[in-house]
Amino acid sequence: MVKGLSLLAFLSMVAGLLVLLYPVMVLFSPSPVVIAFQAAAVVLMIWARMTFGTRSFHAAANPTEGGLVTSGPYQYIRHPIYTAICLFAWPPVVAGLSVRAALAALLVTTGAIVRMLCEERLLVTRYPAYVDYMRTTKRMVPGVF
Repeated sequence: MVKGLSLLAFLSMVAGLLVLLYPVMVLFSPSPVVIAFQAAAVVLMIWARMTFGTRSFHAAANPTEGGLVTSGPYQYIRHPIYTAICLFAWPPVVAGLSVRAALAALLVTTGAIVRMLCEERLLVTRYPAYVDYMRTTKRMVPGVF
């Protein structure tokens, strides 16, 4: 059930990003502020993937072997990759103020949050130390959420 829901959440993130891409390419803006936020998102994504190591990505949430990762960006937030995806999607929406784009970004964010909740449920089962880790870090924004 949790893996199926996580797959649906992943597909909603992909769908939201595709809506932002086609047909009007809202996802990419000429605004320097938007570009700066999106560049920060890319850096966060790369940092998180490098910290995560050679573990593979699964469309359905599936905790991998190798222990709990709590270094790099994971020492500040539990889900830096999903944070990066949302940080990449929202700035052009805010700059463009399109209802269609806002709904697409909301779909991305909702998918990311559902995915995080599913992964956390699986991680607590796989790695009991995850409960302590959850007490010391927020999901996406240090000190906030």
